Amino acid sequence: MPSSAPPPADGPRDVVILGSTGSIGTQALDVVRRNPGRFRVTGLAAGGGRVDLLAAQALEFRPEVVAVARASAAQDLQLAFYAEAKRRGFASGDHSIPKIVAGPDAVAEVAAWRCDVVLNGVTGALGLASTLAALDAGRTLALANKESLIVGGPLVKARARPGQIIAVDSEHSALAQCLRGGSAAEVRRLVLTASGGPFRGRSRAELGDVTPEQAMAHPTWDMGPVITINSATLVNKGLEVIEAHLLFDVPFDRIEVMVHPQSVIHSMVEFCDGSTLAQASPPDMRLPIALGLDWPHRVPDAAAGVDWTKAHTWELFPLDDEAFPAVALAARVGEMGGTAPAVYNAANEECVEAFRSGRLPFLGIVDTVARVVDDHGDGTTREPTLDDVLAADSWARIRARELTGLG
Repeated sequence: MPSSAPPPADGPRDVVILGSTGSIGTQALDVVRRNPGRFRVTGLAAGGGRVDLLAAQALEFRPEVVAVARASAAQDLQLAFYAEAKRRGFASGDHSIPKIVAGPDAVAEVAAWRCDVVLNGVTGALGLASTLAALDAGRTLALANKESLIVGGPLVKARARPGQIIAVDSEHSALAQCLRGGSAAEVRRLVLTASGGPFRGRSRAELGDVTPEQAMAHPTWDMGPVITINSATLVNKGLEVIEAHLLFDVPFDRIEVMVHPQSVIHSMVEFCDGSTLAQASPPDMRLPIALGLDWPHRVPDAAAGVDWTKAHTWELFPLDDEAFPAVALAARVGEMGGTAPAVYNAANEECVEAFRSGRLPFLGIVDTVARVVDDHGDGTTREPTLDDVLAADSWARIRARELTGLG
């Protein structure tokens, strides 16, 4: 139900949601739905694979513009508008069709649309162009697409003004909240938590025959296939270590990872006096999404809180780097900097697809990524241009395909 909090004094925040038909996008729209006086949707964008859902979202939230990345989906989307309007019983003329833009640059175009905040929930490196477009347009960027920051590292940081990027990943949102408890000079270390995925506690030897179906069975979160498998390999946590370094300017040797199966403590900050602040809440992405949309303000009842009338046991374990080497590899890649993170990310995306299609065993995902990173070696460009990043991404994909049997 809608929040009982009054709307902001200066009116609702205008938001653009990229990746609106995905997990992050649909949850963001639920936050908007429950806070009609606080947020107003001015733009939606999606890949184009779920035009019926995109049309339904547009008719409900009435944005000014809707984008589909697949040009061929534009006509399908228009037909879906009429079908959805008829299904809802709208008479002719009772609804308006927003501007439709389609094609490979359409999502980035909407990222620069008139608004207060852009939520980038696009999956993978494809989100980089939209991240840059939103920053260049001066929009506040609620960033759920960690890959664009990791791949574009120096480019993204150079274009962002202080405070322009708000992290939406639950771990980085938690860190941002905890960092309010002290100055940057007082921070000793950041501690990111990981659920451990479906294979927590298994040794490397026990991971040899893992199937894609098993890797997709995440114990806590409901996410898309790439992110879910990245959580099973802990590549996702490796990406988050790089993201934490870039967002908060903390060196890699002061960023730790702990396995926390309950997924209630989302991350922690240890300060120089020995005090550690932790952010805790039940696993629900609507909380960090709501914070991202209205940072630094909290949205009342964005998600349910911890039930303090019941007993709780929260566990924390050190990470098994032998069974899950992706985090250590990511830290090495992050230290290399330049185009190395783009290579890590692109190679992983190709290896995940190879695993899903049966061409690569589970352990082969990170092993192959490591080999691609090593092959890139001295080819890392320290201060890359956008063309350098895109070239490294392309090279890594080609090399990964060669190593997984598609070259």
